[in-house]
Formats: sequence, structure tokens, C-alpha cells
Amino acid sequence: MSDPLAEIVTLLQPSASFSKVVEGAGQWRVSRVEAGRPFYSVILGGSLRLAVYGHEEMTLETGDFVLIPAAYDFTMSSLEPVTVKDAGTYPIELTPGQFRIGCQDGPPDVRALIGYCVFGSSDASLLVSLLPQLIHVRGESRLATLVQLVDEESRQRRPGRDVILAHLLEVILIEALRSTKGPGTSPGLVRGLGDERLATALRLMHERPTHPWTVAELARKTALSRSTFFERFRRAVGVAPMEYLLHWRMALAKDLLRREGGGVAEVAQSVGYSSASTFSVAFARHVGLPPMRYAREQRDA
Repeated sequence: MSDPLAEIVTLLQPSASFSKVVEGAGQWRVSRVEAGRPFYSVILGGSLRLAVYGHEEMTLETGDFVLIPAAYDFTMSSLEPVTVKDAGTYPIELTPGQFRIGCQDGPPDVRALIGYCVFGSSDASLLVSLLPQLIHVRGESRLATLVQLVDEESRQRRPGRDVILAHLLEVILIEALRSTKGPGTSPGLVRGLGDERLATALRLMHERPTHPWTVAELARKTALSRSTFFERFRRAVGVAPMEYLLHWRMALAKDLLRREGGGVAEVAQSVGYSSASTFSVAFARHVGLPPMRYAREQRDA
């Protein structure tokens, strides 16, 4: 059976941007307004507060891992409430890659490895929309180890560094996503895969994107009525079944056009369209460019 989670993470093409170790003591607060960059952090010791726009504030403790696939507005702060305006907002670099924030004297109350990565796919915004908005994992030591490996590898210029970082980040994303469980998970692929019935439909669409799937047929495959399947899928995944299938076919088509530069007819057939013209119309409506023009622009980029 196909593995939708692994396929989407692979298509995202993650690469390392930067990471650093931050120590905090006393009262401090750091607020960030980002442009949708993927942000991650692992708490190496102690605890802190994390407030992400649109979510309840949470306390992160030793060993916790958090990933925001598209970070826009968030604040990290000390457990002790900040009473002085903008207290400790500016970290001070102690050594390359290591920073101190808040009180500069005495042992730190918290140590955290934080960093950003980059998704190379031109379809990143669509693929990220299928993931939870906030991923918080507790008690998974494997994740902390993997993130530390990324930090160590990113600071050295050894042969094969970029390839190793890309694969490590893929593993981190998959490990974090599959560790995210429960009905409280925001709508997206992970929540859909957590529903045994819906997981069957998702895997079928990924395994056989060329098949002329319908809502009725997918409902039969999951042993649900058509209306129940449709509503259950939409609530869990965040989009309707046929919309998800269209997004997945277009993501595959864009990847094929970028990597192989094949003809429109071959790509159309590979993603389930009976003719090149039908595919070209659907692709242009979805992407905003005809397939061959998209392929040329990607090669020239």
C-alpha cells in the first residue's frame, strides 16, 4: 500500500536553513512574526511557554518537540511572567550558534535547540495545508536525537552534508507527524490517516492516482455511506475527497514536469487524465500556467 505521509514529505523537499541553541534565565520573552517558514524546537532542559496565534498557550518541557509547518506569529517566554516591558527580548550570542536571553548570570532555567527549515517544493503551500498547523510531541526521545543530528551536521562542511540534512529532515517530519495522534489534531492528512476508514481511501488515492475515483466508489471501499464518507473526510482532512484527489494529482504532475520534462500526454496519463487537452485545461486552471510553460520556467529557474 502507498504511504501518503512519506510521499508528501518527500515532495516537500525539506532542507536546513539554520539552527541555534538558546539558554534562558529569569524573565524573558521573544516574539516573532514570520512569513510562513517551518519552525521547530526541542527542549534540551528546563521548560518555557509557547504561544502560537490561534492556539492555546502551552508549556514545553524537557524532551518536548514542537513543529510549526508554517510559522507566522508566535511567542516564546519564561515560565515566570514577564513584568518588565520587552524584558530580555534580545538574545546575546555567547559562542557561534549559542545564545543567552534574559538574566545573563547564573545557571539557565531552560535550554532549547530551535531552528528553521525550507521547503523547496513550489507546491509547498498546498502540501503544508494538508498537515497539522501545530505539532507538539512529548516523550519521543528519537525526535530529540534526530534534531541534534541536524544541528551537528548543519554546522560542519563534510562531504554529502546537504544530502544527509535533507534525509534527516524528512525523517524528522515523518517521525513528528506520525507521533501526532488524537481527535484534537487540526484537520489535515495526519488526522485523516488516524481514521481507519479514511486512511483506506487516502491510501487508495495515493496508490492509484490514475484510477477514475468517485466519492461513491471510495465510500464503498471504506464501508461507509456516500454522505457519511463525504462529511467525515471533509471534517478530518479539511477538503472534500475529490478536491484532495485533484490537489494530489496536480502535485504529482508538477513533480513529473520538473524532474523529467516529459511530454504533456505522458504526464497526463501518469496522473489519471484521458487526454492531454483535458489535463492541460485542469493544470492551467489549478496552477495558473499551461504545463509546458510551467516546465520551461522550472528548468530555467
